[in-house]
Amino acid sequence: MDKLKKFDLMEKIARELEDVRNSQQAVLEKIGKIEVDNIELGDKTIESKIPDIYQRTADNADAIKEILDSFQEKTEEFGEKNNVEKLREQEAINNLK
Repeated sequence: MDKLKKFDLMEKIARELEDVRNSQQAVLEKIGKIEVDNIELGDKTIESKIPDIYQRTADNADAIKEILDSFQEKTEEFGEKNNVEKLREQEAINNLK
């Protein structure tokens, strides 16, 4: 795999990780709303299970953020080390020929 394709794939994975992180955040918000709404309702199953679900989801969200931060840093370093901007310019010139 050439360097430009590898960088593009790394960027794609970083975007997908960001999407997963955003989805996890939305799930956490929904779980929190359920927990608050259940204060009024008082369903015992929700009351007993939701805190654990929230915690596991929060732990997953933290793990995803760690992976995302690390992977974004690796992607940036790879781009700088391999002068991706210059490779893109060269590719554009080659495509014009």
